[in-house]
Amino acid sequence: MVTRALRLARAAAIAGLLVGLAQPAFADARSNAKAQVDFGNKVAQNGLWKEAIYRFEKAAEIDPSYAAAWNNLGIGYEHEGRFDEARKSYEKALALDPKNVLIRQNYDLFKEINDRAKRRNDR
Repeated sequence: MVTRALRLARAAAIAGLLVGLAQPAFADARSNAKAQVDFGNKVAQNGLWKEAIYRFEKAAEIDPSYAAAWNNLGIGYEHEGRFDEARKSYEKALALDPKNVLIRQNYDLFKEINDRAKRRNDR
């Protein structure tokens, strides 16, 4: 009986330790991804869109759950005329953060402009 209680206590302690270790790893990934996005924003403001896209892609690779990385990747792809990739990136960002108004506005504006251009080209 004592050994069972000891095993349960040990298992709970190990589980707590694993959860505690996972949080800093997640925080580090998010922090690293945010640094990539921040740098990408700076180079995009200077017109270096290929470098910005590279940074946004790295951010999404480092932390695939970071909606801002996917949103900015959509903006970068859109700027470079890579519209299919832009749409997928915006959709991924929205799936990750469906209540984010900025992401929704970016995606809606992209769809409006892109869909209008497609209709014009189909004529």
